Amino acid sequence: MENTLDIKKIYLSHFADFEHSLNGGKSHPIHQLRKSAISNFSELQFPTTKEEEWKYTNISPLLKHSFEPAKRIFKDTEIKVNHYLFDKMEHSLIVFVNGFYSKELSKIKDLPRGVIIKSLADAIKEDHPIVNQHLGKYADFKNHIFTSLSSAFVQDGAFIYVPDGKVVEDPIHILFLTFAGKNKIFIQPRNLFVAGKNSQSAIIEHFASLAKDDIYFSNSVTEIVTEENAFLDHIKLQEESVQAFHIGRMDVHQERNSNFVSHLISFGADISRNDFNSRFNGEGGESMLNGLFLVEGNQLFDAHTLIDHAKPHCNSHEHYKGILTDSSRGVFNGKVIVRKDAQKTNAFQENNNIILSDNALVNTKPQLEIFADDVKCSHGATIGQLDNDAMFYLKSRGIGDDKAKAILIHAFASDVVRYIKVNPVRDYIEGILKSKFHEDQ
Repeated sequence: MENTLDIKKIYLSHFADFEHSLNGGKSHPIHQLRKSAISNFSELQFPTTKEEEWKYTNISPLLKHSFEPAKRIFKDTEIKVNHYLFDKMEHSLIVFVNGFYSKELSKIKDLPRGVIIKSLADAIKEDHPIVNQHLGKYADFKNHIFTSLSSAFVQDGAFIYVPDGKVVEDPIHILFLTFAGKNKIFIQPRNLFVAGKNSQSAIIEHFASLAKDDIYFSNSVTEIVTEENAFLDHIKLQEESVQAFHIGRMDVHQERNSNFVSHLISFGADISRNDFNSRFNGEGGESMLNGLFLVEGNQLFDAHTLIDHAKPHCNSHEHYKGILTDSSRGVFNGKVIVRKDAQKTNAFQENNNIILSDNALVNTKPQLEIFADDVKCSHGATIGQLDNDAMFYLKSRGIGDDKAKAILIHAFASDVVRYIKVNPVRDYIEGILKSKFHEDQ
């Protein structure tokens, strides 16, 4: 307890310095959000394993570090981003280095009239009405300490606005690169995506590190609004340093007949906690949540999802898969709520996990809370090892042990990966899977 109080004091001290640096920015309406959030942060406690929502995720390793706010310590032009791009993909690219927008590394293609892709910091300075309307309205900082921390330090991230009826043909790639070096830093990317009525777009959130063993804390919050009949395809690819800590939150509000697709692919970080909250605010909405995590060593991955069927005639489909080896840990807690008036709801939820060692462990808890009677809802979870019969079949065809294992793991993961419509991203992920399990050998 004493250690967590000390850590809180450090963050409160950092906020005082941050507020002082804002100068005229303190008069902006967004600063009221910051002040409310830091007040909540000071009252809240860091979660422990005694709390149900954090029962299997011990964040004490995160709280042992005293992180400093990230700073610009080198020229962006010295950084090579090609390694983190996707081959042959035509797209707009917006890059953030240690949480700061890099104009030099970003490239925005010709866009349909009215489409905005820019730094959130710039949009706040411009007093953009869409930002003022939506920022901080969906991610609950009153009851969640890490969201409070993010909201208190709202400064930069990606702001994407697709107006009514506009179609963005090529994916929008947001790349968050972190380089800590000898420093222990924290970054807090804050994103806002608004898809107007009848619009179509695809967005990739990509978290990566310039060094595989840097120690840092990435606390990311993304708020998404899909207006009536909008379609948004969202991919989150997390490949942080294996010694980093990644706390990610995404809140999605869907209006009538909108369609939202989410793919969460997670390979990196020592501890990765992902909270996903989606709410249907109008009838006829569709939501698909796909997830794949691969952890090894002592890594821990945690996904907590909540789909709120607040309106009738909406469909949700959720499928998360995990691959665990060594002494890694996995947590899946998926909740679907069907409200009293949400008749004709169709909700499917499933979590499947493969354990490749005796020391790996998964805790899974799919949940349904149904208050309507005319619904079709199902959920399930499996935890097991590779199919012995399938292994025997492949080996009887002259395929070696490692190769057979790699083929089965790839087949297991493909149920999630194949739904990614952006082919270069799908190929990139499959390449990572092949390299990790030596499928090409």
